[in-house]
Amino acid sequence: MVPVQHEPATTRAAIRAFVRANHPDVGGDPEVFATGLAELRCHRPRDRYDAPIVVVDRPRGIRGLLHRISARRARRNRPPRVR
Repeated sequence: MVPVQHEPATTRAAIRAFVRANHPDVGGDPEVFATGLAELRCHRPRDRYDAPIVVVDRPRGIRGLLHRISARRARRNRPPRVR
């Protein structure tokens, strides 16, 4: 079975539309609202924050300062991109 990719904005819009139409404060049935909301929430993508954490080790102190200066000099001395 291939997992279905949902657009976060589309899923969020569907949840909001359901809430506007079926919320108990506007006359909807509380049980229908709870089950419908649970069903819509179970279809949301769960991998939003599951990306691996990448730690970048940047040189600090004098070494870092020299690295930033040399990188800036290399950018300035680079030929232009436009012909």
